[in-house]
Amino acid sequence: MAEKDPSPGHSMFGLNDEPARRAPAPEGAPAAPQAQPAAPQYVLVQPAPQSVPTTGGGKALPWLVAALAVLSIANLVMMLMARSQFNDYATKQADALNLITRRIDSSDERYAQLRGQFQVTSEKLGLTQQELARAHALATEVQKQQEAAVTQLNQAIAQKASADEVNKLQADSNAKIGGLSTDLAGTKQDLANTKSEFTNALTGTKGELNGAIARTHDELVALAHKGDRDYFEFTLPRKKAQQKVGTVTVELEKTDPKKNVFSVFLYCDDKKIERSNKAMNEPVYFLVQGASSALELVVNKLGKDTISGYMSTPKGFFPNTTNVLGQRPGA
Repeated sequence: MAEKDPSPGHSMFGLNDEPARRAPAPEGAPAAPQAQPAAPQYVLVQPAPQSVPTTGGGKALPWLVAALAVLSIANLVMMLMARSQFNDYATKQADALNLITRRIDSSDERYAQLRGQFQVTSEKLGLTQQELARAHALATEVQKQQEAAVTQLNQAIAQKASADEVNKLQADSNAKIGGLSTDLAGTKQDLANTKSEFTNALTGTKGELNGAIARTHDELVALAHKGDRDYFEFTLPRKKAQQKVGTVTVELEKTDPKKNVFSVFLYCDDKKIERSNKAMNEPVYFLVQGASSALELVVNKLGKDTISGYMSTPKGFFPNTTNVLGQRPGA
């Protein structure tokens, strides 16, 4: 028989080993007892334990939390910086708006002064414009008549008229020109008189607008007796105090006794007018609808958070308000 191929499994358990050949026993010797077959042996092969792969999730979690914290802090810093920039921008815009408001108020005050002067001046300009138009008309007429006279003289010379006719035409022309010259001289004199009246009126208007300032009650009474304006006294004893004078309400904003300046709000015609850092005894002009000229406010007493003074208006502009003369009839 062919030999069996040894198997690895059989080799492991010793099944491929051939039984040892026994030497033949000598003759006459007792036979040796036969060996009993050995019991089979079993070997338990246990597979090696597989290693469980470990993941890095436990180490990455703190890094993720730290990254989120840094990102949150960066967003917070950027938001605070944006808010600071916005506040700076808002502050600059507010300062610019306050500057524009002050310039507008200054323009309103200047406009009030100019309008008061213009209203008085325009009344005088009407007569001046009429006289000027008349002078222009007379000058045009003189020029036309001179041209006509020259034409007639040329025609007379061309027709060889007699010397008497030429002299007559010349005398007529001279008479007409003389009359017109007289009218023109009279118009010139009228213009000079009108100019003088206009200058006096303008001077009076300027004096009226920048007129005398009353520093005491007695001076105010004397001023009221002189002019054609009404005067009303007021006193504001504290900040934000208000007093109504006719249709105008005066409110004290602040005072600075060291610099002798004050700031007030004026309420009239459904609007609020601010007059800031005005000096004591300095006239403050403003316009009110329906007034023929500007109203005037003067503060002649100034203390800590208190002012006293008066308001001047055109005669009869506040008919239902007692003026300084009505307060003391015997003064």
